Amino acid sequence: MEHNNQIEIEISNELLSGVYSNLAIIAHSPSEFVVDFVQISPGTPKAHVRSRVIIAPENMKRLLTAMQDNIRKYEDNFGKINQSETPPVYPNSHYETPPTSV
Repeated sequence: MEHNNQIEIEISNELLSGVYSNLAIIAHSPSEFVVDFVQISPGTPKAHVRSRVIIAPENMKRLLTAMQDNIRKYEDNFGKINQSETPPVYPNSHYETPPTSV
C-alpha cells in the first residue's frame, strides 16, 4: 500500500508578502509555546507584535530541528552568519536593549 504524504498548501494574498520582525519573544506552558514576532524601530517608544504563533511542544522541537538544518544549508551556500555578542541598541526608545530576543 502506497501513501501520498504530499499536502497542498495555499497562502492568501494578504499573507504572501509576510511581516517584518527584528525581535522574537518566546514563552511556554506545559502544553504550548507562544512566539511573538515583534517589530521595534529606533526612535519609537513602542514595539508592535506583528504575528503570534502558538505551537505544541512536539512541533516546536520539530521546528527547531528544521531551523537548524536550514541554517546549516544557508551557511553552506552563503557563508557563516555572524552574530554579535552585544544585543542591538535602539536609541531614543524606552528600550536600552530589547528583551531576550531570537
